[in-house]
Amino acid sequence: MIGVARRGVAVVGLFPHNLIEILAATFVLAAGAAVQGSVGFAYSLVAAPFLVLIDPRWVPGPIILSGVALNFLIVRRERSHVDIRGVTWALAGRVPGSVIGGFLLAMLSPKQTGTTVGAMVWLAVLLSISGLRMRPNAPSLLGAGLLSGFMGTTSSLSGPPVALVYQNVSGPRLRGTLTGYFLVGSIISLIVLAWAGRFGLYELVAALVFLPGTIAGFAVSRLVAPLLDRAYTRPAVLFISAAGATLALVRSLF
Repeated sequence: MIGVARRGVAVVGLFPHNLIEILAATFVLAAGAAVQGSVGFAYSLVAAPFLVLIDPRWVPGPIILSGVALNFLIVRRERSHVDIRGVTWALAGRVPGSVIGGFLLAMLSPKQTGTTVGAMVWLAVLLSISGLRMRPNAPSLLGAGLLSGFMGTTSSLSGPPVALVYQNVSGPRLRGTLTGYFLVGSIISLIVLAWAGRFGLYELVAALVFLPGTIAGFAVSRLVAPLLDRAYTRPAVLFISAAGATLALVRSLF
């Protein structure tokens, strides 16, 4: 009994966050999961800027691991629409991109990670609103996978580069292909993070704490999909993400 109690205290000490912080994280993760379950990406784009304000260690490891569960659920739902060939080409680019990101992350402090997240979110927002159109062919997917791997490993924001390539396909194909890519790519990023010494017991516990919000967001994604198809919703998501990225940058600089 004493041993159990001590382990319990150790877990509490390992995750020293109050209920308000946990509820705030649950809310933003549910929002991000609802968006990704509806349009195929933006889980990290919505949630990461706000999570890093609470604890920089929550990004990228914990949010990537909780994203694995989310992507598995979405792929299972959209499995008949996954573009296997496209996923393969994008993953071929993601592997070297993840390694490059791992080398960089090994040299960054948690505070510097906040700066990286803010900068990466702003890059993701600019890519999303650029209007640039690309065909989902081998060269574009290799390049998108390379940038996605770098962004995913350093800041958990792997979605926008590949989403930009697939922005003109149907909704089910977009959701299925992107989440199929994220599912495998996230596992690659977690391996690189563990190798870089940035994923351990604390990150595992945090990811488990994140799961209820993530699953709740997935559950309501079918209901919010019609709302997210409206013209004003995408600009609103990008605006909120940009605001969170700005706050993350300010917090990291001062």
